[in-house]
Amino acid sequence: MPGLLLGDVFPNFEAEATTGKLKLHEFLEDSWGVLFSHPRDYTPVCTTELGRAARLASEFSKRNVKMIALSIDCLEDHHGWTKDILAYNCEESDCCALPFPIIADSKRELAVALGMLDPDEKDKDGMPLTARCVFIIGPDKRLKLSLLYPATTGRNFDEILRVVDSLQLTAGKRVATPADWQPGDCVMVPPNMPEEEAASLFSGGVYTKDLPSGKKYLRYTPQP
Repeated sequence: MPGLLLGDVFPNFEAEATTGKLKLHEFLEDSWGVLFSHPRDYTPVCTTELGRAARLASEFSKRNVKMIALSIDCLEDHHGWTKDILAYNCEESDCCALPFPIIADSKRELAVALGMLDPDEKDKDGMPLTARCVFIIGPDKRLKLSLLYPATTGRNFDEILRVVDSLQLTAGKRVATPADWQPGDCVMVPPNMPEEEAASLFSGGVYTKDLPSGKKYLRYTPQP
């Protein structure tokens, strides 16, 4: 199903993973989900990314988010690579498993179906590798956010956590988050909300920034 759009129901695919056979919707249950793809096992940038994701596992868990990685290599390679990832995090680690599954997609079926391939990055056989995709899936199994990085650029997992915080806040409250927002910062009142409604809804008050146009659309309120 190429060309997934925001709001689309995410395909309930089945796949082999390091934790066994995985069916996406059943795996997620009522949690949020982050599915992130990797060009190849035993590659430097991917190792740093999965290491960082593993270190942040408790942060994702406290937000009711389940993580799933995907790479086009086989399960045997995934299990071997896991040892390198854990060693990258801590050479003396007693851990023997990552806190999330890695999907094996050696036939590139999921990568093609989900639009993950990077046409400019190819393996030794000339086959395209997966790009660094990030899909955030809501408890309703709909796509809430997608990011696409080239194979040469590692992702910022702190930013992924930040957007999860924004998505979860704005899913439950009628607010928006401005540029560079961090949890605890002021949020923005949607422009289509009348002033009277905003005043009654936000007990912390609504503050409007004066602009040369005279339009009163930059409205802030403390994070509810």
